[in-house]
Amino acid sequence: MRTDVKHFKLKIADGIAYVALDRPERKNPLTFDSYAELCDWFRDLSYDDEVKAVVFNSNGGNFSSGGDVHDIIGPLTKMSMKELLNFTRMTGDLVKAMINCGKPIIAAIDGICVGAGAIIAMASDLRIATPEAKCAFLFTRVGLAGCDMGACAILPRIIGQGRAADLLYTGRAMSAEEGHAWGFYNSVVEADSLEQAAADLAGRIAAGPNFGHMMTKTMLAQEWSMSIEQAIEAEAQAQAICMKTGDFERAYHAFVVKERPVFEGN
Repeated sequence: MRTDVKHFKLKIADGIAYVALDRPERKNPLTFDSYAELCDWFRDLSYDDEVKAVVFNSNGGNFSSGGDVHDIIGPLTKMSMKELLNFTRMTGDLVKAMINCGKPIIAAIDGICVGAGAIIAMASDLRIATPEAKCAFLFTRVGLAGCDMGACAILPRIIGQGRAADLLYTGRAMSAEEGHAWGFYNSVVEADSLEQAAADLAGRIAAGPNFGHMMTKTMLAQEWSMSIEQAIEAEAQAQAICMKTGDFERAYHAFVVKERPVFEGN
């Protein structure tokens, strides 16, 4: 697992990877390089048994201001159609890599969380925000469609079709209160508690049956396109596989002696 990343912050401790964009003076915009490196890192994560959960933190009071105006938006206006399609496919690959990395991802959102930053939050499994969090899918405000990086598929599944349509058509900011009431945010905490709240949640997840978490994340993604009958069969197969893990047996033996199970992820 690569730890020598150059275009974002990374710390790994106690089985948890802490990630953050690292340009706080500009509210942490994404660049071509950070997009590509994040995509590669999340792809590689699926093969790393040491990392059990990921926290995508804010930095300097903001999560991300989206694509950098000078480093990305400007150059895009001069690209050919083929070059543009290569770029939009690459940004979508980041969402695919996050969904397929096999690890629960917690987004800890403070301040500005817009554009591609909002997409990263959306593509995470769980989201914790501060009251100051302002999340906007502002693509229409720069003359584009709201259907960026899977937003029209994923966001309605989180907050509902009508609410997603509101945000994607208008590009307006969703307040922390709205986000919590709509189910986008799992919880809202004060800014000085944000990183600890995310770390505590990641710690609880990391202490659980990590193979089971991987299977849960896999099925949450795959069952979007299944019928109910297909989903029930797929879950039967997934659960049977999990029943052959040592963690299932460890949980049984711990239950018998009235102890808390210690999971090992296999």
